[in-house]
Amino acid sequence: MTNTDEIRRGESAVTWSGATDAGLVYVGRIGTPWFDTRDCPRHGRLDGQLCRIEVFDTWVPALRDLADGALLEILYWLHRSRRDVLLQSPRDDGTTRSVFSIRSPLRPNPIATSIVRLEKREDAVLFVRGLDCLDGTPLLDIKPDRTDFVPLAPPKAADFQVGDA
Repeated sequence: MTNTDEIRRGESAVTWSGATDAGLVYVGRIGTPWFDTRDCPRHGRLDGQLCRIEVFDTWVPALRDLADGALLEILYWLHRSRRDVLLQSPRDDGTTRSVFSIRSPLRPNPIATSIVRLEKREDAVLFVRGLDCLDGTPLLDIKPDRTDFVPLAPPKAADFQVGDA
């Protein structure tokens, strides 16, 4: 990974000063061995480095039913990422891609997800493998891996109209 402040050949950024629409609550902080984006892995791996997720006291009761070995989806805020880049050259090869077509950390809302394996829990601390973020990254949420759930039957076409929400 490269320095997130640089713009490569073919990339573009926008000047934006709009208001934010949502308020997020950090529920914890992530501890990893990576302090610089250049050292951080591009994608988390279930056999990767052991990392710590420290959940703030308020939210500890919400950890009650997590079992060792469980696969979890971790949502986190990439607090050091640029938010103004529209076109990127992720491989620095001159090929430019739009931000919504790639998994780059440089995005308008730098929310990231990783599937991790819960190795063990010690009170408010989860020890996991599978993360790809910097030390000190704010934790947004923890969810069970979505592959554990069977999708509901889709609505019948007659039950759905354009504009329904």
